[in-house]
Amino acid sequence: MSTAVTPPTRPGPPPIAAMVPLSAPRRWLALGWDDLRATKFRGLFYGLLFALMGTAIRSIYETQWQLTMGLTAGFFLLGPFVCTGLYELSRQRERGEPVSLAKSLVCWRRNLGAIAFFAAILTFAMIVWARVSVVLFALASTTEFPTMRGMFAQIVSPENFEFVALWAAVGFVFASLVFAISVVSVPLMLDRRTDTMMAVFSSARALATHPGPVYLWALMIVVLIGASLVLWLGLLVVTAPLVGHATWHAYRSLIGDAAAGG
Repeated sequence: MSTAVTPPTRPGPPPIAAMVPLSAPRRWLALGWDDLRATKFRGLFYGLLFALMGTAIRSIYETQWQLTMGLTAGFFLLGPFVCTGLYELSRQRERGEPVSLAKSLVCWRRNLGAIAFFAAILTFAMIVWARVSVVLFALASTTEFPTMRGMFAQIVSPENFEFVALWAAVGFVFASLVFAISVVSVPLMLDRRTDTMMAVFSSARALATHPGPVYLWALMIVVLIGASLVLWLGLLVVTAPLVGHATWHAYRSLIGDAAAGG
């Protein structure tokens, strides 16, 4: 008499919180600031990395202006992966563990395969968008752009309204898709060690279930990081880790029974 062997049951997706108010993003930012202070501003190290990335983008413009907007979009696309260390600092504080910058630098090893695969997805999206940006610029260009001022003057001129509308529409589609799959993906993979596709699926579900607060959170991220890029790159030293810590709390609010993370 043979005994049937039951294959192990694959865990289902984590539940999405039933109710998240529209005012939640403001609370996430407040909690993020609390984390930044409570961890003795260790997150500023990651903010410095973001500032250096912004400086690199500006430097690349000097020789390859066509790549500027694509790389700027990539700056936003790769943000969730670069912020992994910030999520870990918030996680350490939440668990009452000693806050360690050194451990946060290698926290990705906890779920290396899933996080690396997700990073590859974001990188692919960045490359595609950079290529699309170059093509759109080539189609709209009628002259050389020797300076940043000259480039933007031609882009926003009435003659190029179609280009501005097209670039904005295509960029919105790319940004929406990437944001949909990355709202809580990396914190979820880091905290619960879920696989990439489960994290992506859960992130998309969180957006679909709570579009109001999640899209408001996206707008706040764009305003904070975008203003830093435009006004002064040094602001990224503070705004980038603030957004990173706050994203951890967004994950905690959006994913139901988040305290069960291992």
